[in-house]
Amino acid sequence: MRDLLLQGAGVLAIVVSLIHGVLGETKVFARATIEPPRLRFLLRLVYQAGTVAWIGGGVLLIVAPTMASDAARHWIVATLAVVFGFAALANALATRGRHFGWLAMSAVVALAAAGY
Repeated sequence: MRDLLLQGAGVLAIVVSLIHGVLGETKVFARATIEPPRLRFLLRLVYQAGTVAWIGGGVLLIVAPTMASDAARHWIVATLAVVFGFAALANALATRGRHFGWLAMSAVVALAAAGY
């Protein structure tokens, strides 16, 4: 059961990451006026680097149960709980709790912790 919780956290992490990337492109950068264009391009890449990193974290959560190392499982869960926990807190503070992202990221943390 705990393996399924951990894998569920991984799938949810990937879904949250993809939503983050799409909303960033369609809602944030579609309206943002950033000059010069080169800086706009850099900020888009940095923003999407977070998306790619979260997807990588989701993959690690999915495969963690197949690893023969309890230490690897521990550090994967601990690291990603901190990463998604910080993101959830930052999202909640920045949006004053009015964006669903902090709930989704908190759910990743809760599922990962339950699957630990």
